[in-house]
Amino acid sequence: WWNFGSLLGICLILQILTGLFLAMHYTSDTTTAFSSVTHICRDVNYGWIIRYMHANGASMFFICLYM
Repeated sequence: WWNFGSLLGICLILQILTGLFLAMHYTSDTTTAFSSVTHICRDVNYGWIIRYMHANGASMFFICLYM
C-alpha cells in the first residue's frame, strides 16, 4: 500500500495532528505571536520537533501531490 495516495493520507493525518497540537499552544495576538512560537520551541516538551514536522510535512504533502 505504499503508493502516493497513502503517503498523502499519512501526510494529511500528520498535518492535522501536529496542527492541532500547535494550535493548543499558539497565541494569535499581534504582540505575542512570535513569543508563543518561541515558547513552543523552547518550553513545550518536544515542541520544536512537532513544529518542524508540521513545517516539513506541508512540503512533503505537496511533493507527493505533484508526483
